Amino acid sequence: MSTTAQRPAAADHTPAEPAAPDQLGLPSPSAASSRAGRSAWPLLIRLHFYAGVLVAPFLIVAAVTGLAYALTPQIDSLLYGDKLHVSSGTGSVRPVDEQVRAARAAHPEGTLASVQTPARPKDTTRVVLNVPGLGEENQRTVFVDPYTATVRGELTTWYGSTPATTWLDALHRNLHLGAFGRNYSEIAASWLWIIAGGGLLMWLGRARTYRSGKRRHIVIPNLNAAKGVRRTRNWHASTGVWLIVGLFFLSATGLTWSLHAGARFTTVLDGLNAHAPDLDTALPDSGAGTAPAGHHAAPAAPAADVDPADIATVLATARTAGLSGPLEIAVPAEPGTAWSATQTDNVWPVHKDAVAIDPAQQKVIAHNDFSDYPFLAKLTKLGIQAHMGILFGLINELLLVALALGLICVMFWGYRMWWQRRPTRTGRRAPVGTPPARGTWRQIPTAATLVGIAVTVALCWALPLFGWTLAAFLLTDLYFGEVQRQRDAATREAALNRTP
Repeated sequence: MSTTAQRPAAADHTPAEPAAPDQLGLPSPSAASSRAGRSAWPLLIRLHFYAGVLVAPFLIVAAVTGLAYALTPQIDSLLYGDKLHVSSGTGSVRPVDEQVRAARAAHPEGTLASVQTPARPKDTTRVVLNVPGLGEENQRTVFVDPYTATVRGELTTWYGSTPATTWLDALHRNLHLGAFGRNYSEIAASWLWIIAGGGLLMWLGRARTYRSGKRRHIVIPNLNAAKGVRRTRNWHASTGVWLIVGLFFLSATGLTWSLHAGARFTTVLDGLNAHAPDLDTALPDSGAGTAPAGHHAAPAAPAADVDPADIATVLATARTAGLSGPLEIAVPAEPGTAWSATQTDNVWPVHKDAVAIDPAQQKVIAHNDFSDYPFLAKLTKLGIQAHMGILFGLINELLLVALALGLICVMFWGYRMWWQRRPTRTGRRAPVGTPPARGTWRQIPTAATLVGIAVTVALCWALPLFGWTLAAFLLTDLYFGEVQRQRDAATREAALNRTP
């Protein structure tokens, strides 16, 4: 939530002083000492301040790029509407094999990989081709009017995403810097829940000092607060309260498919045997393997093209087996394996059942029902869909837009508080406010210190980039602390030498 630790001020340009608990809405030192004599509150203040100041740039970039990605349905419609949609969603749908033949006649290059039936009446059918020269993850998608079987255009797609969505996805995920760039988004996700949770604790600590009539200002900004730090802090914190659940959600779901923490999450799923099951596509007595499950399964790469009539047979068999809604019909990836038909309805309630089909016998040989997924696999799938803004349709998209805009505002107000608390007296001028004092860890009770160390070690294992950046923060702080100590010692020694 909060990115800074600030002292209430009656107006702008109040001279800065070392940060104190009361500055941040926490119990006063006397109140803390009356409870236990030692407290973790000062450390929370310092951690929240420095984490906010140093990590906020990553969060702002993630929020801006995430905001752009959340709007990709509208961007796609604006840029590719003539390919993605038809003018009228009424009439008789042409047989799927006829649509595939039209697409192959217009684009004979490559081999057929899959066919995706329309999700809505005005959507086009997507005929996906593997074309040499596009790379392992890119394919050529041909868009066909399902009512006339006429080709409306083609695009180079990445796991089904349009070029614009692909570009914005990479921008949000890695800033177009490849694997190295993924570190930025993982740092943001690793620290987001810590910053937000710390800010919430600090703001609720202040609520205990409010009179009952003013506690509404925990969630409603106090428009009568004095100008300056107090008013900015009020907007900063009360807005953060509204965002807190969404920020925790974005942090958790983002980490599940991050580079380093995602690998740890996969290790946990392995240990719990909680992965989504693979669809067994091996034909009887063939000795072939299975089709991998997941939101980024590799595109099929058949050695030769197939008869479009088989697609119609597979589609009819899948419908008979009970698969409703939009489907993806995938061509066998290798000899001896079956076709697969998978539901692709991403809107709640999702439909993700899949079947393996032998078209020669018009028979389903394997089922993979979403209802049978392990709980964590279901939760992961649904969380990713919601993070991408598609689980609840337009409502999901609007919530992500609101979260992104709210987070940007909270970060802006945090930096503004830091600037508002800058010293302005003659001889003490500085561009920003004074940070909280060092040595706060010494004020933590011994038992809490031991528990905190154990929790921190566990977090550093689960979230490697959190651990690395935390170590960098601590080493940097120790360095500057030693520099300041030596400077103070030199000043004292000079003063003693001047004493008669």
